[in-house]
Amino acid sequence: MRSISVLGATGSVGESAFDLLMRAGGPDSYRTIALTGGANVRRLAEMARALRAEIAVTAWPERLEELRAALAGSGVEAAAGSDAIIEAAARPADWTLSAIIGAAGLAPGLAVLDRGGTLALANKETLVAAGPLVMARAQARGARILPVDSEHSAIFQALNGENIESVEHVTITASGGAFRDWPLERLARATVAEASCHPNWSMGQRITIDSASMFNKALEVIEAHEFFGLGVERLRVLVHPQSIIHAMVTHRDGGSLAHLGAPDMRHAIGYALNWPVRSALPVPALDLAALGSLTFAEPDEARWPALRLAREAIQAGGAAGAVLNAAKEQALDDFIAGRIRFIDMAPAVEHALELSAREAGFAQSPRNLDEVLHWGGFARQAAAQWQGAA
Repeated sequence: MRSISVLGATGSVGESAFDLLMRAGGPDSYRTIALTGGANVRRLAEMARALRAEIAVTAWPERLEELRAALAGSGVEAAAGSDAIIEAAARPADWTLSAIIGAAGLAPGLAVLDRGGTLALANKETLVAAGPLVMARAQARGARILPVDSEHSAIFQALNGENIESVEHVTITASGGAFRDWPLERLARATVAEASCHPNWSMGQRITIDSASMFNKALEVIEAHEFFGLGVERLRVLVHPQSIIHAMVTHRDGGSLAHLGAPDMRHAIGYALNWPVRSALPVPALDLAALGSLTFAEPDEARWPALRLAREAIQAGGAAGAVLNAAKEQALDDFIAGRIRFIDMAPAVEHALELSAREAGFAQSPRNLDEVLHWGGFARQAAAQWQGAA
């Protein structure tokens, strides 16, 4: 029986993974080692009971007693805090899904790699903030990383059996998010509630806002650069409102291979869970006649400056990914808290990148977690200061 762990079980990706696991037989088909989550300890306990997990961990230490009470009599161990999540990730498991939101997913992901495990990666920030470190660690430990982001899973599948050297370019698609069709002048008045409504995908608030700003796509471009070793000149973004084509690989002979599927994260999760075998999944096949048509457009970088920042971060190299990622998280925090406007997020990130580039050591890729955290702290402070200077 395969052993599995799910980090970030109570988020939208974690919920999709839980659905797949339960449909596949739950504890009769998988041995669940660890589940981790955030403040929703009641749901975390329900999942841990259903999968008969060995341990359930909440990131919130103040919720530990509540988690223990919810697990009373189940035999599931309860723990709390970031160190406990890292310890849970380090427990041997055949397959571990990293679906923790933000930079908090980096240390647990490294713990999985350090034990030579298979890391199914849904956490963009792991490769954005520390791509060279993560990929080198995986190689040194004999670990495997499988992409779970729908776009990177699509690229991974389209490249199956292909030579990466024959690739002319890779196209990552973007829905355009909540504000795709808004007049530019209206964006200055966009509210958090408006930015939190995605037209196609059911996701958490933070990633939905990142979709509206296109910062999620900026992170995905950097992630594709790190995971597949593609230069910025071979990475493109195309607005595709229907979210049916998730990515497309174009070869130097002019042919393109596209991955099509319903906007349902269970496909990418299920592909990684069952890889290298394709197993039946509860995801409906496409009815192209019913869809009728698919549309595409070049992204307007006046509307989505995050895409330009992603290219510049790739070209800068060094600590630029760690800085962009942390500054983006700070800017998003500030927008949600009402301290800055929606259109202020990209300028705040750009300000952080400009200040960081003047610092000693910026051109050097972070060599360890401490260096990643150093640049993250600097970037957060710089992004937060921008609002006062603006």
